[in-house]
Amino acid sequence: MTQVIVGDNEHIESALRRFKREVSKAGIFQDMRKHRHFETPIEKRKRKEIALHKQSKRRFRT
Repeated sequence: MTQVIVGDNEHIESALRRFKREVSKAGIFQDMRKHRHFETPIEKRKRKEIALHKQSKRRFRT
């Protein structure tokens, strides 16, 4: 679970920015999107193939 402790002289905006950064680092948004609706096995396989293709493409680019 991600939590941010707000300091005495810290503004809410900066604490919110830190919280958003921590949440994105933890991968909570990606997990939430993944579980938003049921994914059939075919969709899951297709998503993994596309991710693998993108990953290999990135590897050859560098």
